[in-house]
Amino acid sequence: MQFKVLLKRGLRERIHESYSRLRIFQVMSVSILSGLLWWHSDLSELQDQVGLLFFFSIFWGFYPLSNAVFTFPQERPMLTREQSSGMYRLSSYYFARMAGDLPMELVLPTIFVTVTYWMGGLKHSFVTYILTTVIILLNVLVSQGLGLALGAILDLKQATTLSSVIMLVFLLAGGYYVRQIPPFISWLKYISFSHYCYKLLVEVQYTEHEVYECGIGVHCRVFDYPGIKHLGMGNLWWDVAALGVMLTGYRIIAYVALRMIKLH
Repeated sequence: MQFKVLLKRGLRERIHESYSRLRIFQVMSVSILSGLLWWHSDLSELQDQVGLLFFFSIFWGFYPLSNAVFTFPQERPMLTREQSSGMYRLSSYYFARMAGDLPMELVLPTIFVTVTYWMGGLKHSFVTYILTTVIILLNVLVSQGLGLALGAILDLKQATTLSSVIMLVFLLAGGYYVRQIPPFISWLKYISFSHYCYKLLVEVQYTEHEVYECGIGVHCRVFDYPGIKHLGMGNLWWDVAALGVMLTGYRIIAYVALRMIKLH
């Protein structure tokens, strides 16, 4: 009953924020602009297509993270007050919040991918489009989980600062800008959800034997392209598992942090 009441209240309060005109305009303008910039690209422009896939992973990594860090710092006074009066259990509030995030946070990314995917000339396959959308939505949930964890542990100023630093690190270690990362710092890519998202997007977009024109009359395997070869293709389920661990782990950290605040 607590979960049901809190879910209804959360949806009613957040629907105007999640689907505000400003947020819809922000997402749709970026989506249409991206589609126009990558208008009907093809395999002859492989570098451009790979760049679009990396843009997907970065934009839908940074955007949910930057929004999620505000969640608990803004709601903490209300949560503390209502918890102190014993109105509901923390678990009821937390799971209602997580369930309410699904319709609120996943609709705009779906529309974004739908518009940009077909305008950008990516593979004309409905199955590939669906897989691309699912990967982006998984990336959104992981990114949001990290933002919730940061917001639960730190105050608003600290959380926003640290989130910017983290996304910059993930951007550089994602596998697109720097191909040969020095061994002593190469571990950064393994904690970057953008890296796993980018790999998965590339892997579902191209097949192992697909070729592109790498010279006049010369064809090369897509997976041998320098910007893809170093990613280490062929570990699709490990990449999915890594994102799954992050999805669960970040939310557990956020819950434990809220529980500790309550105890204090």
